[in-house]
Amino acid sequence: MIAFGLIFLVSMLVSLVMIAAVWKIYTKAGEPGWASIVPVYNSIVLAKIAGKEPWWGLLLYVPFINLVAMVILCIGLAHAFGKDTLWGLGLIFFGFIFFPLLGFGSATYQGERAATPSPSF
Repeated sequence: MIAFGLIFLVSMLVSLVMIAAVWKIYTKAGEPGWASIVPVYNSIVLAKIAGKEPWWGLLLYVPFINLVAMVILCIGLAHAFGKDTLWGLGLIFFGFIFFPLLGFGSATYQGERAATPSPSF
């Protein structure tokens, strides 16, 4: 029972830190922070921040397609804050570390143009 209580407290702490981090990311991007906690609307705003059309956010609710959409949106989010593709992969696989670093760190929102880098050959 003590282990259950400890696991519950740790998961609640991680959840609160993630909510605060995503709130801060939305605020840095010029969006209202409360948009990060509203279901469905948060993914539409996330797509906008990542430099994609709003329907990209809705793809997060389609099974199997959501995996590809999440990769594209996280990489776009990283680029929108001046980070590289590797940082975007960190958002996907280690989100509990990279989202707080992005939200509470010194990264600034570069805008939608930075989210969609031009291909280089």
